[in-house]
Amino acid sequence: MDEEYDVIVLGTGLTECVLSGILSVNKKKVLHMDRNKYYGGETASMSPLEDLFNKFTHTPNPNTDFGRARDWNVDLIPKFIMAGGQLVKTLIYSGVTSYLEFKLVDNSYVYKKDGKIYKVPADEREAIATSLMGIFEKRRFKSFVVYVMEFDEEDPNTWKGMDPLKNNMCDVYAKFGLDENTQSITGHALALYTNDEYLTRPMIEAVRKIKLYQNSLGKYGKSPFLYPLYGLGELPQGFARLSAVYGGTYMLDRPDAEIVYDDSGKVCGVKAAGEVAKCKAVFCDPSYSKDKCKVVGQVVRGIYILNHPLPNTKDSKSCQIIIPQKEFNRNNDIYVISLSSEHHVTSKGFWMAIVSTCVETANPENELQPGVNLLGPYLEKIVTVADIYAPVDEGTDSQVFISRSYDATSHFESTSTDIQSIYKRYSGEALDLSKLKAPNVLGDCDQ
Repeated sequence: MDEEYDVIVLGTGLTECVLSGILSVNKKKVLHMDRNKYYGGETASMSPLEDLFNKFTHTPNPNTDFGRARDWNVDLIPKFIMAGGQLVKTLIYSGVTSYLEFKLVDNSYVYKKDGKIYKVPADEREAIATSLMGIFEKRRFKSFVVYVMEFDEEDPNTWKGMDPLKNNMCDVYAKFGLDENTQSITGHALALYTNDEYLTRPMIEAVRKIKLYQNSLGKYGKSPFLYPLYGLGELPQGFARLSAVYGGTYMLDRPDAEIVYDDSGKVCGVKAAGEVAKCKAVFCDPSYSKDKCKVVGQVVRGIYILNHPLPNTKDSKSCQIIIPQKEFNRNNDIYVISLSSEHHVTSKGFWMAIVSTCVETANPENELQPGVNLLGPYLEKIVTVADIYAPVDEGTDSQVFISRSYDATSHFESTSTDIQSIYKRYSGEALDLSKLKAPNVLGDCDQ
C-alpha cells in the first residue's frame, strides 16, 4: 500500500458508500476499507439467515425451519426510502438505479389510543372516508394541507400572516384550529417526526417535511415509501459498484485498520496489515474514530420472524405502523416495519417485522412492547441496543470526516442530510447532484 490517495473511506455503511461513489465520479482517488467481510456496515442485510443468528446470538442454527437460508436478507436497521426524497435523487443522478430494483411499500398505518391502527390516507377519497378524524376536523385539516402545499418560502403572499422563521407549528395548528389528535397525525405520520420537539421550532422545518411526504405520495403510486429488492444492503453495494467503475479500490476484511495522524494532528494515512496507505483525508463511520465522537442517545431494535402478515393490515406484504409518543406517554415514537418474500428478504410463507424506538428507560426491550403487541405470534426474535454517535467537531482541522450513526427515523432523509454536510465540510462546496456525470442515468425507479 505505497500509493497515496485523495481520500480513504473506512466502513461500508450507506453514508460512506454514497460519498465514495460521488468522490470517485468526481475523479478523486479513493481507497475504501472495511473491517467486515461484507458490505453495508450498519446498513447491511444479513444473508444467509445463519449469519444473523451467529452475529447476535452466537447460535448459527435457529430452532425452526425457515426455508432456504439464502432467501433471507435481514436488515440490521429498519428504514424505507422517501420516494421524493434526497436519496432517490442521489440514486437517479448517480445512475445507481441501474443496479437496483424497487417496490412500493403497500401501506402506512398510525396507532391510536383506542388500540386500533388506521391507514394513513393516500388520496382524497381515503381522506374523506377515514375515521382518523371527524367530518368538521377533516375540513379544517384539508384547509391546512392546501395551505402547506401552496406555501412558497420565496413568496410572502402564500404565508397567510405566518412568518416561516418566527412562527412555530403550534401557531400554525392554532391558526387552522386543528385538535390534538390531528396534530399528532400530522407531526408523526406525515412530517415523520420521532417526537414533539418540532412544535416549538420554526414552522418552515415541518412545512418542508409535510411537503416532502405529499410529493413522495404521488411520485410512483399510492405510497410515499420505496424499498429495494433483496434488502437495504443493496444500496451501499450499488454505490460501491459505482465507485469501482470510476477507479475506487476496495479492501474488505481489514479488522486492524487504524487512522494515522502527523505531529500536527492532521490525518496522513491509514495503517492496516502492517502497512500505511497515505491520504489527504479520511471519511469514516463512528466506530473507526470513537475518540472524536460523543454518544447522543441509543436505539433499541427488535427483529421478529413471523409466518403471517401483521394483523389488521389487510394482509399487507409490506407496511409501516407508527405509534406516536403520546399514545403510551413516551418521549419518542415507536416504529414497526414489516416485509415479506415479495421483496426477496424472507423465504415464502414468512414475514419479517422490525420494531424500533429511541431508548428512554433502563429496560429497552420492554419499550418495544407496544409495537410487539401488534405483530401477533412470532417464531424468533433478536433484540439489539445500539449507541447513536455524533462527531464532536466538523473534521476540517484533522481532515477526518465522521458520519453520524443511523437514527430511529423510518427513512433516510437524515442520512442524506449528513452526506451533504460531510461533503461540504470536505470540499467547501455544497453537493450538486446535477453535476454528477455517471453512466446509465434513469429517469424513474418504480421497477
